[in-house]
Amino acid sequence: MSEEQGIVVPRIKLGNQGFEVSELGFGCGGLSGMYNAPVSDEVGFSIIKEAFNRGITFFDTADAYGPHTNEVLVGKALKQLPREKIQLATKFGIVVNKTDFGNASVNGKPEYVRACCEASLKRLDVEYIDLYYQHRIDTSVPIEETMGELKKLVEEGKIKYIGLSEASPDTIRRAHAIHPITAVQMEWSLWTRDIEEEVIPLCRELGIAVVAYSPLGRGFFGGRAVVESLPSDTILKSHPRFTEENIEKNKVFYTRVENLAKRYGCTPAQLALAWVLNQGDDVVPIPGTTKVKNLIDNIEALRIKLTEDELKEISDAVPINEVAGIRSFNYKQTFKFANTPLPKNAYQTL
Repeated sequence: MSEEQGIVVPRIKLGNQGFEVSELGFGCGGLSGMYNAPVSDEVGFSIIKEAFNRGITFFDTADAYGPHTNEVLVGKALKQLPREKIQLATKFGIVVNKTDFGNASVNGKPEYVRACCEASLKRLDVEYIDLYYQHRIDTSVPIEETMGELKKLVEEGKIKYIGLSEASPDTIRRAHAIHPITAVQMEWSLWTRDIEEEVIPLCRELGIAVVAYSPLGRGFFGGRAVVESLPSDTILKSHPRFTEENIEKNKVFYTRVENLAKRYGCTPAQLALAWVLNQGDDVVPIPGTTKVKNLIDNIEALRIKLTEDELKEISDAVPINEVAGIRSFNYKQTFKFANTPLPKNAYQTL
């Protein structure tokens, strides 16, 4: 690749089980309408191919995205790329009502685990899944039972590594005792840092990597256009931090990051992403986008190296106790927090 094409994303180890991925991953859910209207297959293919050509080999999807359509799109796109160079992650556990996402539920029963894995393998049209996450934890099923089935899938060669998403510290520890957890996927960004107190130290104790989703704060730090005027068709309008009242309060944080970015000679999005990238060599962010330009800008954030003092200065620009609105969508009571404040460390219900 020529110098004009920019930085090539390097590879790093994800966890201590021998799994290697690109230092920056790509969250594919947005291609199928996670926040706005879905893109065409052609656009999705081109973005995934561009990401691969620039060194991104770690692609993240889930059966809930679409639902199901994102896995199909990703599977078709990856057919155009060398499978042995791709690290493919998908998830199970959220049972989506196609007509009303608010009525989604969670299921961690062993028979459901197996059925979901088989279905994802077919939709993705692959022989194995590199990293298979439990998308949300089913608190009605002991994690040991869910992990037992996942362990069998590893032994059968259908999945290579196991991950958890939005799991509590106790769940992570119990799961890891059944079979090593390679990665825990959690929301982590400048304005969402609740995992830093307990989850991050635990993962480092156990040798588990952290995959950070929504590292740009669900797009809040992606550009002033998002802050000033949300698209009319975006689901973000139902997110507590993006309501008309709260986003007015939160604009101050974007402005502070914007001012800091000028000093670093980068965009606010690049600085926000660099903040996550610089949290440790065991952290892999997976920002998503539907635009090649944004993809390239995200990759360029890898050039930004921050000292401890600089990380603190950027953190201090967004005091998490001053951010207006909880970090989760106001789904219905199925997810147990529809109209109530988010309880401390309630990762499992997010």
